[in-house]
Amino acid sequence: MKRWLMLLPLAIFLVVAVFLYRGLYLDPAELPSAMINKPFPEFSLPSVQGDKTLSKADILGKPALVNVWGTWCISCRVEHPVLNKLAQQGVVIYGINYKDTNADALKWLTDFHNPYVLDIRDDDGSLGLNLGVYGAPETFFIDARGIIRDKFVGVIDEQVWREKLAAKYQALVDEAKP
Repeated sequence: MKRWLMLLPLAIFLVVAVFLYRGLYLDPAELPSAMINKPFPEFSLPSVQGDKTLSKADILGKPALVNVWGTWCISCRVEHPVLNKLAQQGVVIYGINYKDTNADALKWLTDFHNPYVLDIRDDDGSLGLNLGVYGAPETFFIDARGIIRDKFVGVIDEQVWREKLAAKYQALVDEAKP
């Protein structure tokens, strides 16, 4: 029995070491999403601009990025100019203004330009909760039928777009062609 007790710390150390070693090869920016290959959640929320109520039907028909952002998000400020460039190139982007005040969101879009085809106002975070959002920025890739095909957590800069995301978006566009 004493011999077993003497080996217990070694066994615990080896188990912990295996888990830590495995963690060295995981991408910390890759957060799993249970929503991949599932339909975008139903919602009925106001638009940031105007009094229109938006729903899931408004985001169907074209492959798109759905970008979760907030004026309180420092990383979103870094990402925003790249989103503007992508929108100018024809990338369809829908915005979800997440847990923000509408006055701040309107000022942001006026000051920094609006890359979003639609701006969804998610004041209480209910849509974000249904999407499994951890924070902002997060970007979902949806196909023309509104199925979530991928998710990216973090800032989309020009290098990330070019090296990781452009091909995913283009695949959705190609898939939607008749």
